[in-house]
Amino acid sequence: MTEHGGFGPTCPRHPDRVALVSCQRCGRPTCAECQRPAAVGVQCVDCVKAQQRRSRTLVTAFGGRATQGRPVVTISLIAICAVVWVGQRVNSKVTTDLWYVPILSKEDPWRFLTAAFVHSPDTPFHLLFDMYALWIVGQYLEPMLGRVRFLALYLISAVGGSVGFELLASTPKTVTDYNVGWLTPTVGASGAVFGLFVAVVVLNRHLGLQIGPMISLIAINAVLGFVVPDVAWQSHVGGAVTGGLCAGAIAVLGRQRATMQWAALAGVTVLLIVLAVIRFDAVHLPTA
Repeated sequence: MTEHGGFGPTCPRHPDRVALVSCQRCGRPTCAECQRPAAVGVQCVDCVKAQQRRSRTLVTAFGGRATQGRPVVTISLIAICAVVWVGQRVNSKVTTDLWYVPILSKEDPWRFLTAAFVHSPDTPFHLLFDMYALWIVGQYLEPMLGRVRFLALYLISAVGGSVGFELLASTPKTVTDYNVGWLTPTVGASGAVFGLFVAVVVLNRHLGLQIGPMISLIAINAVLGFVVPDVAWQSHVGGAVTGGLCAGAIAVLGRQRATMQWAALAGVTVLLIVLAVIRFDAVHLPTA
């Protein structure tokens, strides 16, 4: 044991410091900087690192890193949407800068994604409804997939919702035909949420779990999209199809081929981009 000027043992990592506390695992003296709390006493930083290297990282059934506690990604997405909504109330330019309009697809491609983070600024109910749905499905899916895969699924489904709106929205027939989907802004996270809904069905079916309640929920919301005015059902369809494709790829590849899941998700993203470009180039707006 190293002594420091005769005053006591010193820390192996910091020989100039007296260490009067010993590691409970290896017994070596450890200074305050190198101490880590343990169930009983403290451990030195070297023993903690060695234990972490030996411990296997727990993964979910679909290859994501297993986490415990609050659904951090879900809460973060809800918080971002809430902050953006406050910004919309303060400055209307936030809404117009982030909403999605098919005619702006080529000029402002980021709108395919940002539209999922803005909601109707005139009433909080649009935001509250979408965020409640996100909370319900997010706290179930996030632990199942792992945080990173869940976030990827949400973001890709959000883009898919905008692409679905672009593909299915009506186009103007005359120069004065302004009341068409191609020129209509759309906002909201419902496209991404529909992607999560369908993902639950796909993944639960793969695991042999119950899917009836989620199918019923999807059916009810789908009907509301056609019955309630000013609801972009096209985004719901696009998000649902995209979420199903992403979840299907994750389920089929499984955790044994977890790396290939990312290639599949990238493939879905590329497919969305290709479809968006083809649709935009195929639409010929009338001229005077």
